[in-house]
Amino acid sequence: MSDPGWINAHTHIYSGLAPLGMPDPGTPPENFIQILERVWWRLDRALDERSLRAAARYYVAESLMLGTTTLIDHHESPEFIEGSLDVLADVCDELGMRALLCYGATERNGGRDEARRGLAECRRFIEANPRPRVRGVVALHASFTVSDETIREAGNLCRELGTVMHVHLAEDGADVADAKERGFPGPLQRLHELGALPEGSILAHGVWLEPHEVRLARDLGCWIVQNPRSNRGNRVGYPKALGESDRVALGTDGYPSDLREETDVLRGEAQEHGEDEGVAMRRTETARQLVADRFGADALSGDAVVRDEAGVREVTVGGRPVVRAGDLETGDLAGIRAEAREEARRLKERMLARRRDGG
Repeated sequence: MSDPGWINAHTHIYSGLAPLGMPDPGTPPENFIQILERVWWRLDRALDERSLRAAARYYVAESLMLGTTTLIDHHESPEFIEGSLDVLADVCDELGMRALLCYGATERNGGRDEARRGLAECRRFIEANPRPRVRGVVALHASFTVSDETIREAGNLCRELGTVMHVHLAEDGADVADAKERGFPGPLQRLHELGALPEGSILAHGVWLEPHEVRLARDLGCWIVQNPRSNRGNRVGYPKALGESDRVALGTDGYPSDLREETDVLRGEAQEHGEDEGVAMRRTETARQLVADRFGADALSGDAVVRDEAGVREVTVGGRPVVRAGDLETGDLAGIRAEAREEARRLKERMLARRRDGG
C-alpha cells in the first residue's frame, strides 16, 4: 500500500549541514533576532559553492529517504548569490526531488545592492531553468530586512515574470514592530500595499498575525506555511489565528524534512494552545493544492511512497524511482553522508573564524 509522499511547504536546504555540528553562538541568544544574528545569519554568510552543494545533497537525499517528494525552498547565501540556485536545482534534478526554489533578497549585509543581486538571481533562474521538476519564484527574506524600494521591485518582478512571492512573514513580533515603525499596520499590509503579494504567494510562519490579517491573506489568495518545530524551538509563539484560513500548509523551516515528526509536534502544539485538532491537522494535506498551482494539476500523479515497519522502502517522484528497497537509487547515500560530515567540519571552522573576526 502506497501513499503520495510528503510535501515540505517551506524549508531551507542550505541548513542541511547544521545537524552535523554547529559552533557555539558565543553569548547565548536572548530573543529571536539574536538567534538569527548569532546562528543562522552566521551560517548563511559562511556558505560557499562547495559547502552549499554538500548541504543540498545531504538535505535532499535524507528528505527522499524520509518520504518527502517535494521541497518548497527559501535560499540565502550572501557571499555566494549568483548561480546559487543552480547548485540547488542541479542537486534536486540529480537525486530526483521536485522543488520550488528562490533566493531571499535582503539588505541586511550589503544594502540595496545585495537586494538587487538577490532579485537578479531569482530572475536569472526563472528565465533560464530547463529542469521539468524544478521551478523558481521570486523571494524576499522578510519585511524587516528590506526597504520599500526593494519590496516594490520584487513585486514588479513577480508581475513581469508571472510568478509569486515567497517571504517570511510575522515570524516574530520584531517584524510587526518594524512595519509599524515604517507607518504600516503590519508586515502583511506593508507587502500588500507596496504591490508584492500576487495571488498564490507563500508566506512562511504568520505567528504574529491577527485573525483579521489571516483572513486578509486568505482573501488575497496567499498561502501561509506553519512550521511548528521551528516556532517552538525559537520560542516565537503558536499561530492560533491561522485557523481563520483554509490555505495553510506545513513546513519545517530548515529542520530535517521529517513531516511525520512535524505533524506530531503540530498535534501536540495545537492541543497545548487550544486549537481544534481537526483544523490543525488538515494542514498536512493542503500543500498538494499549492504544488498543483505551481507545477500543474497532474504534477503529483506520479508520486508514491511505500512504508513498512522499518520505515520508507520505496519512493517514486513524478514516475521516477528514487528509493528502492530502502536504498537511495539516484545517488551514493554513504558517500553523500561522508561528504556532508567533512563539509560540516569545514563550515564550522569558517563560522568560528568569522566570529573571532567579528563577522
